[in-house]
Amino acid sequence: MNTSLLYGRGELSLELPEHTFVVEPPTQHALEAPEHAIRAALDEPIGTPPLKEMVKAEDRVAIVISDITRPTPNHILVPLLIETLAHVPHDHFVIINGTGTHRDQTEDELRGMLGDWVVDHIEIINNHCDNYDEQINVGDNSFGCPSWLNRRYVEADFRIVTGFIEPHFFAGFSGGPKGIMPGIAGLETIMTFHNARMIGDPRSTWGNMADNPLQAMTREINTLCPPHFMLNVTLNRDKAITKVFAGDMTEAHRRGCEHELEHAMVRCDERFDVVITGNSGYPLDQNLYQAVKGMSAAHKIVREGGTIIMAAECSDGIPDHGKFAEILAMADTPQALLRMIEDPEFAMLDQWQVQKQAVIQSFANVMLYSTLSDDQTRRALLEPIHDIEATLAALRARHGGNMRVAVMPLGPLTVPYVDE
Repeated sequence: MNTSLLYGRGELSLELPEHTFVVEPPTQHALEAPEHAIRAALDEPIGTPPLKEMVKAEDRVAIVISDITRPTPNHILVPLLIETLAHVPHDHFVIINGTGTHRDQTEDELRGMLGDWVVDHIEIINNHCDNYDEQINVGDNSFGCPSWLNRRYVEADFRIVTGFIEPHFFAGFSGGPKGIMPGIAGLETIMTFHNARMIGDPRSTWGNMADNPLQAMTREINTLCPPHFMLNVTLNRDKAITKVFAGDMTEAHRRGCEHELEHAMVRCDERFDVVITGNSGYPLDQNLYQAVKGMSAAHKIVREGGTIIMAAECSDGIPDHGKFAEILAMADTPQALLRMIEDPEFAMLDQWQVQKQAVIQSFANVMLYSTLSDDQTRRALLEPIHDIEATLAALRARHGGNMRVAVMPLGPLTVPYVDE
């Protein structure tokens, strides 16, 4: 059978055995007129008055966006927000790029994300989680850390959060409150959110919102300084908008998550010997750090001792910024990494992603098809491959002639599960 994985800015064609099980949700069709749907959602939002009626001309307005690691169509959402608020002077807006712990975006990247008009007319800042002069502690929380949020957001008269809703490998779903926390939070707060206990909790997983401790923390901190309005969308494999959710963050996000739960979850009868997956293409597969999400989705349906074949372009490397690569180099095996990270005395930026990768690798073998060098891949404790079809044929010697194979063309945009 012929199929393809989203890979970089294109697709990776594969010829796989006919018995390969394709793990893919029903097609979500793009909205024919997404701008019209967004305008309608802003005029008739969920649980709030129309956006235009909520904002006074003299208000200072903060719009929070997701950074370049997310395929949020900021170039559509942000201009329509500013158009709707045409009575507000342009110099009363600030766009806050929700980098979390990620790097700043360059001007060229911001132009690609937002369009030239927005960059030329509206103030844009990157969140700097480690600069506490740019953060404010908005109050105590039950998770035992200060609730640091971006100062410009906190001091705005009207606060808007944008984003897109997709399954998330430890927060249940993205979008909604995650745009604020950890998107524009301070480092101390982010580190608590991602500590080993929180990440290792079995309730911190794909699609779970009911008792997920990470969702509980992000929601609690959002209540201390809530956005007044949310604009989120859902996307299909082509990164086209399929549905719009706007208005009160709690209610609108809940409806968006219910929609995605229905459209992204795929049941499998049993686990597979080999699972082939991508990371939904660019921008989600631009580095190995992000590609852990695709590995985690495959982990849901691979058998213990099986093999995950991960295809992620990694055009941005491992990446160079952050501590992900540094932590990976601190132990020789996934099991040793886990012991190190689970030590209560250990605390480093990006440990959560290494923790997730190590859990997966302690369960199954992971092979990586990417543009990374073999040496880079091995330093990340992964096995480099250069031909997925040839690798699959060779794996029959390991897993036997009746080897069960699954492929996930959309990577972590699909949440497979096995009733066990």
